[in-house]
Amino acid sequence: MTIQSMTGFGRASGRSGAWTWSWEIRTVNSKGLDLRLRLPPGFDAVDIEARAAISAVLTRGACHANLTTTREGAAAEIRINRLALDALVAQLADVPLNANIRPASLDGLLALRGIVETGEQEDDEAAKAALAKDVLAGLKIALDAVSAMRRVEGAAIGDVLVQRIARIGELSRQAEATPGRSADAVKARIAKQIEALGQTQGLDPARLHQEAVLLASRADIREELDRLHTHVKAVGDLLGKGGAIGRRLDFLAQELGRESNTLCAKSNDAALTAIGLEMKVEVEQFREQVQNIE
Repeated sequence: MTIQSMTGFGRASGRSGAWTWSWEIRTVNSKGLDLRLRLPPGFDAVDIEARAAISAVLTRGACHANLTTTREGAAAEIRINRLALDALVAQLADVPLNANIRPASLDGLLALRGIVETGEQEDDEAAKAALAKDVLAGLKIALDAVSAMRRVEGAAIGDVLVQRIARIGELSRQAEATPGRSADAVKARIAKQIEALGQTQGLDPARLHQEAVLLASRADIREELDRLHTHVKAVGDLLGKGGAIGRRLDFLAQELGRESNTLCAKSNDAALTAIGLEMKVEVEQFREQVQNIE
């Protein structure tokens, strides 16, 4: 499976009978799937199937899907409400006329609200079904375009992530091989510090070694290194597997950041500190790229 980003765009348009339609879909980063579907009036029957189709393709990201439609050459339909007109004429028959009241005219009656109803001629059921089918087929075309764009960008991000995690793994191995982590190296630093203070006379070598071992154990990063190796391998496995791995990569990025911070905090050696700081930079860049993965 390939890696997909959460950024994509797709468009599709077509004609069905007297209707022309157009889909436009945009996706951007989001913690989950945030679907916002806009349909024109009269297309409520498409809503459920459209949402299901989008959810089947996208698992993460903010998705804005918009359908626009136009009906061409639609004849206007005019209807006279005969019941309302007959009732009105019957009521007028009982109204006495005088010099100030003229008899009602047909054009005057038709001008009253509710007597004449206008609207567009409705499609029959077969035409409606064909339109819905064509619109949903167009949605699939637009979704395919979105997925293609997300795959291309995802592949590029995947290459960057492979480089970042490889560098983090290399820095973990460098930290493990740092000579300054050993008890002997710690003892040498302590002895040098004491010598600089002019307090070498009467120094107990056994006590010096004991203190060096204690300091080395407090600054031991064995557990952190083991977890770093484990997380690096887990990231590599996920990148090789592909699919919707964004959430798991995000979690591993947080764990990598936690271990690199602890490594720097425990460091008692300049070289190890330098490695830890570089690792923190790599982990942060890795985490930023992960935010774009589905």
